[in-house]
Amino acid sequence: MGLAVGEIYEGKVTGITKFGAFVSFEGGQTGMVHISEVAPTFVNEIKDFVTEGQTVKVKVLAISEEGKISLSMKKALPPEEQHRPRRQGGGPGQGAGRRPDRRPPRAPRPEPDPGPGRPGDFEWQGRRNDSGSFEDMMSRFKQTSDEKMSDLKRGNETRRGYSRRGSKG
Repeated sequence: MGLAVGEIYEGKVTGITKFGAFVSFEGGQTGMVHISEVAPTFVNEIKDFVTEGQTVKVKVLAISEEGKISLSMKKALPPEEQHRPRRQGGGPGQGAGRRPDRRPPRAPRPEPDPGPGRPGDFEWQGRRNDSGSFEDMMSRFKQTSDEKMSDLKRGNETRRGYSRRGSKG
């Protein structure tokens, strides 16, 4: 039996791994369905969707020069079933063929603190009336930058218990 790219065939699942399922056909050929091609929903465990010995419909995606056959179960489904939304019905983990999610629902994330517009309270756009010359602005920026760098270095030295020069601090 010669397989053709783009055609849909029935085969038997002969092996399951973490990354996919192997499917054998009548002519003795075997292909692999990658975990991303098993179902139109997120697949964490392939064993939640297929079992060894199960007959499945697959579409041939590609046949490499070495003879490796790439298959898809989700592309063998009717078009209306190929693009299901990720979450259906009762929330995460409740889709067709999946085990119920045993984790408690997540608490909503707190709103981020608006804080200053830029890190370090540096005013990136100077005031029009007192911005001064470019050299003045660069001088202020450099001074602020040097102060911040020295603060960071001091913080690192106290945490490590020594200074960069090798003497004990």
